[in-house]
Amino acid sequence: MTRHADVVVVGGGQAGLAAGYHLRRQGLDFVILDADAAPGGSWQHMWDSLRLFSPAEHSSLPGRLMPARRGRTYPDAGHVVEYLTDYEKRYDLPVQHGTRVEAVRRDGERLLAETDSGTWRARAVISATGTWSRPFLPAVPGRDLFGGRQLHAVNYRRPADFDGQRVIVVGGGNSGAQIAADLALDGRGEVTWVTRRPPRFLADDIDGRALFDVATARRRALEEGRSDTGGVASLGDIVAVPPVRAARDAGILAAKPMFRRLTADGVRWDDGTHSGADAIVWCTGFRPALAPLAPLGLRGPRGHIPTDGTRALGEPRLHLLGYGDWTGPASATLIGVGRPARDAARAIARLL
Repeated sequence: MTRHADVVVVGGGQAGLAAGYHLRRQGLDFVILDADAAPGGSWQHMWDSLRLFSPAEHSSLPGRLMPARRGRTYPDAGHVVEYLTDYEKRYDLPVQHGTRVEAVRRDGERLLAETDSGTWRARAVISATGTWSRPFLPAVPGRDLFGGRQLHAVNYRRPADFDGQRVIVVGGGNSGAQIAADLALDGRGEVTWVTRRPPRFLADDIDGRALFDVATARRRALEEGRSDTGGVASLGDIVAVPPVRAARDAGILAAKPMFRRLTADGVRWDDGTHSGADAIVWCTGFRPALAPLAPLGLRGPRGHIPTDGTRALGEPRLHLLGYGDWTGPASATLIGVGRPARDAARAIARLL
């Protein structure tokens, strides 16, 4: 069966909901197709201790402030899931959960979104699938030889799962620091944090509020033809949320340099030193989940689809939202996705 809509949004997480909010304001007929069975996007799959970088009021989608909770400045993942669930209901957004989009194809003047439960025919498509479903694992020598457990951050849940084990956490970003701190503060096992370069902590008084302001200032500078300020990357890599700060200040979050290779029972460094390990947690980032768009033949360097703002250069009926700065400054964040979502909805309204 083929159904019809002005716009099909692929993905019902924070980017897809922000798109829905602005599409409704433009008076467009749209549907949001989401592979997850329940609301909340990738936040429903995060580890137990994860914290946002910003207070609730600075972590909101357009039109609706995230409510704060007494005694907790930085919301956890469960708080975000509740907020996104309420947001979806509050604005009566037409989200079809449990519907996986398998391919997007051209069909004359329309685009076809083929799903596991039928086909949608649309005048435009917004891809908002994010990156969580495409974890990246680096090609480290010996990775296939290691006899212990290996998992990406997407599969990490809690320290109790590693009781009494020697765990090596790989990655110098926020995920690596938070998971290493989680394990170190719990104290159930032996934790080694490994990073490719010395960790760069942001100043303790900088959180997501300041980062959004910095990203916005960079966008304005580039738009006005001024010099690139470097944006958030110029400040550091790790936001010192309270658990990270506590572990760092206690001296239990000191990083070691990246090892040379994995062995059958651990890792070996450049100087020949060997450390035994029972588990490796790879906090090594993600790639954009763009597989459904493959039939359009739009991939460019580094697997990205070249865009002008959110619009795909090779297909003006397609917009990409929420994948990072290449689809809008800070667009992969709750507070940052609103502006590019608004721009995408306006551009689609003009096109149609």
